[in-house]
Amino acid sequence: MYRRLIKIPQQLQPVEILGAYNNRVKYIKEKFDIEINYSNNSIIIYGQTDSPVAKVESIFLELIEVLETGHLPDWSEFQYIVSKYESSDESFEPSNLQISSTDFVNTTISGIKIMPKTQGQAAYVKILREKDMVFSIGPAGTGKTYLAVAIAVEYLRSGKVQRIILTRPAVEAGEKLGFLPGTLYEKIDPYLKPLYDSLIDFIHPDKLMMYRERGIIEVVPLAYMRGRTLNNSFIILDEAQNTTYQQMKMFLTRVGFNSKVVVTGDITQIDLERKKDSGLLAVRNILGNIEQISFMELDKNDVVRNPLIKEIINAYEIFERDNNME
Repeated sequence: MYRRLIKIPQQLQPVEILGAYNNRVKYIKEKFDIEINYSNNSIIIYGQTDSPVAKVESIFLELIEVLETGHLPDWSEFQYIVSKYESSDESFEPSNLQISSTDFVNTTISGIKIMPKTQGQAAYVKILREKDMVFSIGPAGTGKTYLAVAIAVEYLRSGKVQRIILTRPAVEAGEKLGFLPGTLYEKIDPYLKPLYDSLIDFIHPDKLMMYRERGIIEVVPLAYMRGRTLNNSFIILDEAQNTTYQQMKMFLTRVGFNSKVVVTGDITQIDLERKKDSGLLAVRNILGNIEQISFMELDKNDVVRNPLIKEIINAYEIFERDNNME
């Protein structure tokens, strides 16, 4: 019988860790072949083998670490934490999965501290801070754009850059811009809204409007980048899988002095008529040997949305492989 004991810090309430009516404990016991007891402000984990006991210990330690930052994980966040350890290998070592609280990225306007939640995200954040140009490739829900926006706001507040520029190609998935009602700006706005959604987590809407009016923050279609030179800026190109070869070249040659560039995309969701025309597919072969350019690949293990997303990605991978659609 293997046994681990975790002391609950005095500043935390057991219900925050164990859940209302022990619902978190019940959920963990359903996923792992272990027993969990609570006594004298301690959690005791028992199991016939060491691996599940070590995994459950790490789940509780991560919960405690998050709670100590002042954030109470909701049910979907709790499920995500459990899913990371549930899918890990039998040769599990706790140190392989824990993310340090020193990897702090930013704080939302509602007071939530943003930190990487996976090893892939932690590596991504490190590269974002070290490199002048970063290409981040991975499926939806891996935090590619959100973490980049969080760091961009940090750079703006600290004076490392003078403005933030967010852009994406206005390529539609299944409908044509010309068929949508309204002016050109009204037609384009839905394509840019996901970028606003990330920004308003970190900047109050009134202040964001003021920044936009002063040109401190720009959210614009990629076509508007032509002919510009972008100095002292944090520039994010989102949905880069939908750029053409020429658009990617045009965008990358806009970069001026003291600027940082992040390019994000998902090569499994190319909406161009000919997928092989994607500028994101070619760029690694072209720029892969330049020292200050880094390529970061996130995968389904870095998905931090509803755990169901990971299962959906798996299902599509299997279907596309079995039907020769890769």
